[in-house]
Parts: sequence; structure tokens; C-alpha cells
Amino acid sequence: MVSSVGVNTPVNVSNLTGSPPLSTPRSYNIVRQAMTDTPRFDAERMTKLGRVSAVAPSPDGTWLAVAVERLDAKEVRYVSDLWRVSLTGRGEPDRLTRGECKDCAPCFRRDGSLGFLSNRNPRPGEAEEGDDQRQQVWLLPARGGEPRPLTDEPLGVSAFRFARDAACLIVVATVLPNVRHENQRERAQDLAKNGPSALHYRTMPIRHWDHWRPVAAPHVIAYSQDGSDRRDLTPEADAEFRDAIDGLEIDLSRDGKHVAIVASRPGPDRIHDTFVRVIDVASGQHRDVGAVERTMHNSPRFSPDGRTLACTRWPREDRRCGRIQLWAYDVDGGEGRAVAPDWDVWPMPQAWTDDGAAILATADFRGDVPVFRIDATSGDVDRITAADAGGSHGNVHVVGDRVVGIRHRWCHPPEPFACALAADAGPKLLAGLSGLSPAALTELACWEDISVAGDGGTPIQSFVASPRAPGPHPALLWIHGGPMGQHADGWHWRWNPLICVAAGYVVALPNPRGSTGFGQDLIEGIWNNTWGGACYNDLMAVADTLADRDDVDARRVGAMGGSFGGYMANWIGANTDRFVCLISHAGLFHFDAFHGATDYPSFWVWEMNANPWDQPEEFTRYSPHRGVANWKTPTLVIHGEKDYRVPVSEALLLFEALQHHGVESELLIYPDENHWILKPRNSRDWYRHVLEFSDRYLKN
Repeated sequence: MVSSVGVNTPVNVSNLTGSPPLSTPRSYNIVRQAMTDTPRFDAERMTKLGRVSAVAPSPDGTWLAVAVERLDAKEVRYVSDLWRVSLTGRGEPDRLTRGECKDCAPCFRRDGSLGFLSNRNPRPGEAEEGDDQRQQVWLLPARGGEPRPLTDEPLGVSAFRFARDAACLIVVATVLPNVRHENQRERAQDLAKNGPSALHYRTMPIRHWDHWRPVAAPHVIAYSQDGSDRRDLTPEADAEFRDAIDGLEIDLSRDGKHVAIVASRPGPDRIHDTFVRVIDVASGQHRDVGAVERTMHNSPRFSPDGRTLACTRWPREDRRCGRIQLWAYDVDGGEGRAVAPDWDVWPMPQAWTDDGAAILATADFRGDVPVFRIDATSGDVDRITAADAGGSHGNVHVVGDRVVGIRHRWCHPPEPFACALAADAGPKLLAGLSGLSPAALTELACWEDISVAGDGGTPIQSFVASPRAPGPHPALLWIHGGPMGQHADGWHWRWNPLICVAAGYVVALPNPRGSTGFGQDLIEGIWNNTWGGACYNDLMAVADTLADRDDVDARRVGAMGGSFGGYMANWIGANTDRFVCLISHAGLFHFDAFHGATDYPSFWVWEMNANPWDQPEEFTRYSPHRGVANWKTPTLVIHGEKDYRVPVSEALLLFEALQHHGVESELLIYPDENHWILKPRNSRDWYRHVLEFSDRYLKN
């Protein structure tokens, strides 16, 4: 088992294959500490915390540049500053930039100057319309001074990279087709003001999350490192970058000779296949790596010598979800192979070790998101961040013999961390830029890791967060989205259960069928139109355990969830009245209607292995609308009108159905939000409504 690995003891991949075993449940019921910085934790306090979003190590390895979001002066949006955090243990964090703008995505130039994206005004005193909507690459000189803009892309920059060992800058910028570079901004402003506004499509997809597929397309632009010598490496780019389903990701080789970018094309099943386009920076010539039908690639990372690309590879199999694997491709020949093919997790490559011998990756793993080291030749896997330390990690970099990145847990928001590049190392937080110490929340809540026998006796891992005050308390079963995902020992800005714990609730966070981090078999248990089957039974088993706890009042238990969790709240409402109330956020209700309106209907057909045209009865067998006549439980329905993944029509259909059947129900709509409620005041309002509704039924 992973938890038995000692510090410096090599881990054979056989110890990490198959379904991760359920070990003795962990408990984070930390010794009570004096809480001097806050009397409570609520949505207002959460929105005022600093939000660490990215880190970048300096070329000399002595400090980290850290991007931290914060509320603006009016508390209506988030802005972002850059901070300096020492890696030597000397000195306090130092703020490098400030103002009511968004300085983010730090990346160092080889001379030690700090590049970053910002929407600050590049022409003081000569601001153009829309400047605050366009990000550009800015540079903070290594020897001090004021930041200056390196780019002035007409429609803005979405991503950039400096070459580690060469005078090269690569940016991704949006470009209107058939419009000269010098006319791009004027044409975009004219279209926005005067039209035409029509969008014309011949193929799917036509929408993505919260926006219609635009006319403009991302291009890859090369500059010298000082921002001169602009060259469009992809002058004919169109849908190949615009339609990358999982987001546009790039990497630049250390020598600055090649850039890798995720590209896409329609597959035979009408789902986009994604591959890695490797572009020669000098010539603009390209070759496509991993361009295989019914296969998706993402997260390309160049090896230090630039000869190998690590990335994820996800084949679309018939009647199966299939496993995301770590692959390595030869950049010149395009040949690839699975790295650690028997490792039963969904890895996310982060970085290479400096000698090119290993790849660092994160992966969901039994309620944690650890950092792993994977030998690029043998595939042997070591867990870097210690099992007994728990937690979730990301934005990982290698600095000599250390790993740095972002770490968070249930008891503290994301913060920069470092640990030794060795098996089972203890991660250490480098700063407290969020403004909330772990002690504040360990004083407030207990956190337990439990295992429950689910459908067919399958072990189902869950977390339980509970108040330290004596019970019994009302309780909430909080169901995660996805369904491929997990509740983790980590922080959640959008749906944070600790706000409910602070309000006096015990909250259960189950990882039922479909959850990642517990082996492929558990994931497959949600595939092939089985959403309301074993997963529902797993959740009811967790609900039974929750109701049996001494600190829970079994007469006062509600259920809630978002996205797939919202669907499951709807399925629960149509199939049982055991809960006192339900909260459904952005949940699926009517499968037929959803299929026609979601942004990726073909992906949905693959997931269900059915469609509404040829198999109408089979397709809707787990659609909650079929059981709405049985629904008795009071329900709060929440949705963002700009949600194109689960369209707002699902909430409208559900609310009308509940009203028609005389079910106590309320509808909460955010016209300016999408699948997630992100704006600070809307977020506070979301929690207010959730708690007021829960209190009405579970406390009164």
C-alpha cells in the first residue's frame, strides 16, 4: 500500500495498480487550538480571502512568484497581485504589483525578469475602449522598476511562455479571420457596436460552457523575448484550436525551438479528437502528434532536451469510459507509448525532473490529490507528497531537488508549498497568502475519512465534516459533480461545505460510483446510462451511515448537489422521500430536453450509449422527469442562465413540474452566471439562500 512507503524507499508500480485499497480511515480531528483570528467562518469571510492561483520559480531557484486574487475595493469582482515568496526560508512575502487590475499567470524570462498577464492600461493617459478587457504580456525587470508591456495584441493574449534557455516568447492571441493585423481592434469594436451579430455554424459544437463559439480563433504568435519581431506561426488557424474541448494548453521547449499546443478535429463519432500540434518556431512548419481517431490528448509537457512530449491520452471505447493514461511521444517521429500502463489512476502531467529521467504528475487518489514521480523508462511510480499529510496539489514545478507548487486541504485555502523530491516527503507551506490559518478551521470543524459498504458491498469512501459543538446536529448529504470527479481533502471556493458546518450542520461528502481516484472499475459503474443505479444505492448507504451517527439528528437530514450532484438530487426526489429537503444546483432533469440543448450532445450520447432518436425508452430510463409524480420533498432549484453545459431550461422544466404537482419548491436564478456562481456578491447570496432554505426545513 502507498501509505506504507518509507522515505527513500522505491515504490514498485505493482503497489499502485488495481483499485486503490481502502486503508484504515484517516481522521483529521486535530487537537483543539485557540482560534484568535476569527469567531466564525461564512461566505462573506471566504470571499475576502486571498486566492492563490499560480506559482512560478525564479531561474536561480531562490524564490517563487505567486499570483493571488483578492476582492476589489467595491467587492464586486476579483483582481490579482503578484507576490514574492522566498524559497530559502528568509524574509516575509513581498507584494510585487498592486492596483485594481488583474496581474496573473507569472512566468520568468531567462534573465530573471518576471513576465505576467495583465489587463492594466498599456497606454497611460491614452486608454482605448476595451483595454481593461484585453490581457497583454507585461514584464517586471529583474533589477527593479515599473512593469512595462511586451505585447499589444489587438484582441488580447490568453496564454504565454518564455523559453527557459533561449530569447523566445510565445503567446496565444485571438485573431479575426481575413482582417489585417492593424485593423483587428477597429473591426472587433465595430462588430460589437454595429454588427452584424449573426453566428453561422455548419457543424457542432456551437457553444462551450458559457459562450457561443466565436468567429475569432486563437493563433500562436512568436516574439523575441523583448517583445519585438512579431510572427504569426499559425496564420491560417481556425477551428483546430478554437474547438479544443478541454481548454487550450501550450508548452514551449527549453531551447525555444518548438511549441506544443492542443489541437482538435471532428472524430467519426462527432466528438472532437484532440492531439498535440508541434510547431517549429523558426519556420512555422508543424507536425501532429497523437492524431488518432476517437482519442483525446491534453496537457503536453516537453522533456528538458525537447525530444519527448508527455501528455494525457484518453481513447473513447465502445460502452466504456476508458482510462486516461500518461503517454510519452517522440517529438521527431511521433511514436508514442504508455508510461506506467498498469497504474490505475487518471494522471495529470505537471513537469519533468531536470535530468529528464522522470515525469511529475498529480492524480486523484482515494480522496487526495498527491504528487507522483513516474520513471520515464521503467514506469515505476513513487508518491512524493506523504500519504499521512493528505491534501491536494497542483501547478507543480521542479526546483533542484525540491518540488514546489500549490497545496490546499479542507482546513486551509490554496497556498504555495515545497517538499523534497523524494518518496513520501512532507510538504511544507511557504506562506499564508490567503489570510486564513489552518488553526482557524480545525478549531471550527472535525474532519473524518470513513468507508461505507455501498451497492454490492463495494467500499465507498466518504468524508464527514462536523461542528465541534455537541450534537445532535442537522445534516446534509453533499453530492459532487462530474460524475467523474471526487470529493477531496482540499479546498473548494464555489461549494465549500465548511460554511455549512460553521452554520451548525454535519456534512457528508461521499465518493460513490463514478468517482475518480478509486480505480477504473468504480468509474465504469456510472457509464452506459446507469446514473440512477448503483450510484444511487451507494449514496443511500452513505445516508444510512450518516443518520446512524451520534452527532446527527436522523429526523433532520437533507441532500444537495451541483451538476451531476444536482441530477442526483433530482433522482432522489423522484425516488424517495427519506430526506427532509433537497437542493438541486444546475442539475439534469429531463434527458430528452437536455440532449438537445447541452453544448456537447455527442459526448453525452457516448456516455449514455444511447440516444433519444433510436432508443427513447432506454435513453430516459434514469431521467428524473419520469418519476416527478412521486416527488414529495421540498426543493430549492438553483441555476445560472448562462449555463450551456446544463442549460437553464432544465431548472425551468423542473420548477414547473414541481409547481404543477404541488411540491413545495423555490427557484433561484442568476441571469449573469454560468454553470458556477462566481461573482463575489452572487456567491455570498448563493450561500445565504442555501442556508436559509436548509434552516427552514432542518432547524425549524
